[in-house]
Amino acid sequence: MEEQFEIRLQKLQKLRDMGIEAYPYRFEKTHSFTEVKATFEEMNGDALAGEERVLKLAGRIVAIRKMGKSSFLHLFDGEEKLQIYVRRDVLSERDYEVFLLLDIGDHIGVEGTIFRTRSGELTLLVKRLTFLAKSFHPLPEKWHGLQDKELRFRQRYLDLIVNETSRRTFKLRSRMMQAIRLFFYDRGYTEVETPMMHPIPGGASARPFVTHHNALDIKLYLRIAPELYLKRLLVGGMEKVFEINRNFRNEGISLMHNPEFTMLEFYELYRDYTHCVSLTEELIEVLNGLFCKDRVIEWNGNAIDMSPPFERRSFMDLLAEKTGLAVERLWDGSTLSGFIKENLPGEELPPTFGKMLDLLFDRLVEGSLQNPTFVTDYPKAISPLSKVSRRDDRETERFELYIAGMEIANGFSELNDPLDQRRRFEAQLQDRERGDDEAQWLDADFLRALEQGMPPAAGEGVGIDRLVMLYAGAPSIKEVILFPLLRPKE
Repeated sequence: MEEQFEIRLQKLQKLRDMGIEAYPYRFEKTHSFTEVKATFEEMNGDALAGEERVLKLAGRIVAIRKMGKSSFLHLFDGEEKLQIYVRRDVLSERDYEVFLLLDIGDHIGVEGTIFRTRSGELTLLVKRLTFLAKSFHPLPEKWHGLQDKELRFRQRYLDLIVNETSRRTFKLRSRMMQAIRLFFYDRGYTEVETPMMHPIPGGASARPFVTHHNALDIKLYLRIAPELYLKRLLVGGMEKVFEINRNFRNEGISLMHNPEFTMLEFYELYRDYTHCVSLTEELIEVLNGLFCKDRVIEWNGNAIDMSPPFERRSFMDLLAEKTGLAVERLWDGSTLSGFIKENLPGEELPPTFGKMLDLLFDRLVEGSLQNPTFVTDYPKAISPLSKVSRRDDRETERFELYIAGMEIANGFSELNDPLDQRRRFEAQLQDRERGDDEAQWLDADFLRALEQGMPPAAGEGVGIDRLVMLYAGAPSIKEVILFPLLRPKE
């Protein structure tokens, strides 16, 4: 690799010695390769022979095939590949000297006319050549050079050059973000932006990242969720709001977890959680129309039917099925601790009743929820921001959507009683004292906002990264985040 670097560095110096600008400021393209193919694809060789339009194109050299005084090259412009044809008797002597100093990976601009080769491939006959940038390192071989997943994530730029699957995944992600925004714009929602640095972490049960503001000399926390700020907007009278936001949680890294991730959160006044359920199914149906029109996705070897309406199952009923315990017994903390000790001997016993419920659901239930399922009626002990259920005051009007064993969405009828919210926060503080370092903090400013009066409302958070995983068929969240967090190389 070091030898390659030195050889290419010498070639760059030769170009400079010729008076070639090594890194020019701009190049005026007339077409992308996609536009070239769309414009000329239907024209046969005879029709192209009469085509006099001169095209100016640019791209990275990904293949060179030399045949004496003529050569075929393939250029890649980030979207498509296109063949170009270089002949010594067509180029100027100076341009041909530049061509001889080119390597795979270099960027060039070319000017010429389009034709078809004997095999029928659309090709540009190069009449002028402009050097745009030197690549000092060879590209990975197409089939063998970038199979190392960690290398792909560390050097995403190489991954995007050689792996079409990766390019498709991130185009899908971009289209999904556009579709989600349009979905909410069409329904009268206002897109907003809320702070990413919080004086008190809130809106979810998670460990935060901590930072410090020097001028104010205060501790701040990277956002774990925007929920409490978005609900402040509801208090202010904004009836429908949504935010596509980056959240940060100081947690482990896995196939489904990255410490920095993207969420959609939306809130609407005068609604309850059943509205969020319906809206979620509408959103999924829109995404189905874009990314899987037959409404079936293949994920990790399973065919998953994405057709709404989705199944509804209560949290405690599902837990009862998997543990074999009657629902009423599950409300007893000593029963849960005994079950965990007997059936999950390798697990450390969680410090609180809510954490025991979380552990059992995570280990016994989640993986079984392959087809889309709304899990409803979450216990109050693990739902500090949700309204109490109208059918059982031990439960809340909360749901989570699971697909392929992953939590995709979390929504509820919002707790708008400031007195009850204070009691819930205080209970969370007690859980923190018992050892639950993910329990939520008491946010006095948020309580003050609720005391101004917030009408009935419903809200939901949706994991964008996991949605992309599903529709792209990606088995790891690292496949759908351009630059996932990795341990630095020593």
